Amino acid sequence: MTKLKQIAGLAPSQLLNIEGHLERCYIQPKKLPGALTLVARRGEIAYVKAQGLMDVERNKPVCRDTVFRIYSMTKPITSIAMMQLYEQGRFLLDDPVHKYIPAWKNLRVYKSGLYPEFLTTPAASPMTIRDLFTHMSGLTYGFMNRTNVDAAYRELGLDGSRDLTMEALVDQLAELPLEFSPGTAWNYSVSTDVLGYLVQLLSGQPFDEYLREHIFDPLNMADTGFYVRDDQLDRFAACYVYQPGDQFKLQDDPETSPFRHKGRFLSGGGGLVSTIDDYFHFAQALCQGGEFQGQRIIGRKTLEFMRHNHLPGNQDLPGLSVGAFSETPYAGSGFGLGFSVKTDVAKSQVNGSVGEYGWGGLASTSFYIDPVEELVVIFMTQLIPSSSYPIRQELRAIVNGALV
Repeated sequence: MTKLKQIAGLAPSQLLNIEGHLERCYIQPKKLPGALTLVARRGEIAYVKAQGLMDVERNKPVCRDTVFRIYSMTKPITSIAMMQLYEQGRFLLDDPVHKYIPAWKNLRVYKSGLYPEFLTTPAASPMTIRDLFTHMSGLTYGFMNRTNVDAAYRELGLDGSRDLTMEALVDQLAELPLEFSPGTAWNYSVSTDVLGYLVQLLSGQPFDEYLREHIFDPLNMADTGFYVRDDQLDRFAACYVYQPGDQFKLQDDPETSPFRHKGRFLSGGGGLVSTIDDYFHFAQALCQGGEFQGQRIIGRKTLEFMRHNHLPGNQDLPGLSVGAFSETPYAGSGFGLGFSVKTDVAKSQVNGSVGEYGWGGLASTSFYIDPVEELVVIFMTQLIPSSSYPIRQELRAIVNGALV
């Protein structure tokens, strides 16, 4: 039986249900290759368990120090980096984006047509920095497969082609129409990649160097970065893709992965790899008001500001979203400056607290922070897409059941 550290306010026997549930429902039936789960409360790790394989082809088990592609769990890190610059007075949230990217001054909105022959209309209002944080920018992702605009993103490789650069992304986006006028709807998008570009622009540092100096080194996140170093290769997980019939096949072999080399495009929206302990240092800093082990990465009031629901009229996502997306249960969830934020527990139909916030990644990784309960939960696996199974909701039910 797994040994659990006795933490006041958490029932160890209930936490064991995490291991049993994942083994019974996902690992044993081979729906997931493997998983790594961490639960912490009041700054102490109460549960951490590795299960299954990180590399099925090589029969390598998941270990606590396994390196995972965290994809969109990069977004909260980029958002914190940008808000560090906010704390220095480098920008205001209602600043128009064209103040910093002049080519974006006359953005237009899609009306009809196919790339490159689009018919467009002028945007009703300029895009602001806040629109980028909240995904109300009118930008999109190519993988949405929903509109003629996202088809253009796919054709141009704007979701993160290794040949792309941050500069090329913002230049190309200046030429494409928006899905809607900024501030009028919610659509998951490359907005956070644009924030990464702005971090680089406003700080005068390369984006990866900025993150290293201002977030990763202070929080002792030595295994987090935009590529897998040679000394990390033995710990780098394989990535799999869901197949009909609740099966999976290899999607990205660790030895030949594009993540083995530093690409030209440093994606603030999805480019990082990390370990569960590295990400715990980041999440725990947020849970503690912006500070971890004496190192502060963001001010307490700034973080409180980020954790508010910034959607207009305190709406939840169903009222504003123009396309379904799996990273967050929509009902009862709003969106802050870089995270989803739970606004109505009953409406969400998932146990938790008002003010709980977090996000997930394409390969089914996820994390959430409950500031009411001083709780941090991180789940790591490598299965695309994140909508394959409702593990995030199931983990919330099990973990919240351990609170006594």
